[in-house]
Amino acid sequence: MDLRTVNELLAGSVGGAAQVLVGQPLDTIKTRAQIAPKGMFKGPMDILVQTLRKEGFLALYKGMASPLIGIAGVNSLLFAAYGASKRIISPFPQLSLKETAAAGALAGAVNAVLASPVEMFKVRMQGQYGAKDDKRLRDIAKEMWTKWGFRKGVMRGYWVTVAREIPAYAGFYTAFEYSKRRFGTKYGQQLPVWALLASGSTGGLAYWLSSYPLDVIKSRIQLRPTPPSGTPVQYIAHEFKAIIAESGFAGLFRGLTPSLIRSIPAAGATFAAFEITRGSFQVLSLDQ
Repeated sequence: MDLRTVNELLAGSVGGAAQVLVGQPLDTIKTRAQIAPKGMFKGPMDILVQTLRKEGFLALYKGMASPLIGIAGVNSLLFAAYGASKRIISPFPQLSLKETAAAGALAGAVNAVLASPVEMFKVRMQGQYGAKDDKRLRDIAKEMWTKWGFRKGVMRGYWVTVAREIPAYAGFYTAFEYSKRRFGTKYGQQLPVWALLASGSTGGLAYWLSSYPLDVIKSRIQLRPTPPSGTPVQYIAHEFKAIIAESGFAGLFRGLTPSLIRSIPAAGATFAAFEITRGSFQVLSLDQ
């Protein structure tokens, strides 16, 4: 395997762990805003208050085991796929922003293979509200596998995840590279950590603005008690119509505010951890 790919896999896992540790509380609020029954909460702040009052602080990290284990792998795959996509698209190290968007879209499509099951388990954990019969991650995993199998259970929501990841990561990497290059014109190749954090935050904002309303649709499909029926286009369209019928057009953007707030520290930490770790591995490789 190309040493660059190995480097990206290792650095991506560190970036993924940083993302989960920093962003999980707001991710829980975002997911509950998307999937909670109508009228259960008044808004993101009410979700926070009720969660803390009824379930305690650690409830904000509910479902973290799945992403903490999985997102490390997901980000490893994502950053390695992005690096490989860049090398496929152009032999030159500096891609145009259009080429960057294409590489990000391709990486997003590859990334969905792992992102879909990881997020499905996370959503189902976060969709529990502290009742006595709440299930552990291992129980949910066992139930989805034994009752529905791999395709309809573990991989439920795969195609809507693919549809979300393609535009989301095109926006993610394009915004990151644009911001990074703008900072580079002033600070040179070795950007200060705050500039990496700011560039990553810009990428995170672009990710969420590009992924809505498909992220809401994905969460609802993955939380369903039974698998969706019909083709992916049919069940995505059906869920789209159901959301509008229940909550109007605004329902398609439930959870966007906490998503955008979360993206600033979480994506910033992801990219900063990735870039710093990758740079460290490159130095170690040169020293050997």
